[in-house]
Amino acid sequence: MAYKIGDSCVNCGTCESECPAGAISEGESARVIDADKCVSCGTCASVCPAGAISEA
Repeated sequence: MAYKIGDSCVNCGTCESECPAGAISEGESARVIDADKCVSCGTCASVCPAGAISEA
């Protein structure tokens, strides 16, 4: 199951640089996860300082 980034995202980019699948990119006001690329490893959720990432 892919992860999703919620409204509490502060768009810091920490998750993007840690994603082993390259599934995260910068959106307008928050990062976004490409569900097709996401391997559901949870790395992004574990490094998010805002706690904005959870399983979809």
